[in-house]
Order: sequence, then structure tokens, then C-alpha cells
Amino acid sequence: MIKISNKLEALKWALFAILSGAVVMYTLNLLFGVRLELFQDLTSYFHPSLFIGLVLTPFIGGVTVSLIYGLGGKVLCYFPALMVYLFQYFSTSTGVSVMPEDMRLLPIGYMGFIIIVAIEASAVGGILGELWVKKTYGRMPRHTGHKDEKAPSKLGR
Repeated sequence: MIKISNKLEALKWALFAILSGAVVMYTLNLLFGVRLELFQDLTSYFHPSLFIGLVLTPFIGGVTVSLIYGLGGKVLCYFPALMVYLFQYFSTSTGVSVMPEDMRLLPIGYMGFIIIVAIEASAVGGILGELWVKKTYGRMPRHTGHKDEKAPSKLGR
């Protein structure tokens, strides 16, 4: 019974962390007016909102996930960027979100490249957030994680 409740507790925190990261990303995208799924022409596409949407908001979403979930947050930080940008793309393609007259929808293949770059930025944020929680990267130093007690030998010496 204890193992099941611990797994359910970890699942609750994982879902809460993923949804919190997605809410943070979506809110920042709305705040900055980032709509990566829309395309007009090449000269207007390379705008500061492209950097904000590709790097900054996924990075902050990844840090949010890792700070909430703790160790293992670098694995979960991929999902908010995927959820937010797929939601934005499909809400625009189905007509739920209004598309301006002079814009058109980016093809799904190109949107896939954008999502991959955003996920990688989110992964960097997840790793840095986990470093912030853990205070070290990799294995813990022997003097902080282990007691220097002599273990009994298996050979009986």
C-alpha cells in the first residue's frame, strides 16, 4: 500500500509540474504576443518574438518544471513545450484562435522543427533547474553522500 501511494504522489507532482510549466509558457507567449505557428514572409518572421518563443519561454517552462518536481525534472521538462505549441498550432488550424488577414498557417513539417528547437531549450532549462535544486551535477561527492565507515568484507578477512 505504501509503494502505490508513493507512486501516486510522484505522479501527482509530475502532472502538477508539467501543467505548471505549460501554464507559465502559455502565459508568457500571450504576454509577449508569440505566435510561432503564423507566417507572413521571411523578412517579418525573424523578429524578437521568434527568439522569445523558441528559447526564452521554453527555458523558463523547463526551469519551472524542474523546480517543482525536483530530481527527475529534466525528464519531464520536454512535455510543456510540446503541449503548448501543439495546442497553439491546432487551435489556429481549426479556427478556435483568430488568424490575422495577412498571415497564413505554417506547414506542420516546419512547425515540427520549431517544436524540436523549443523542446531543446526547455531541456536546457530543465537541466539548469535540476542543478539549482540538487546543487551539484552528476554523482554526489563521497564526503557528502556517504559515511566513511568500514564495511565488513565479503571474504571474511
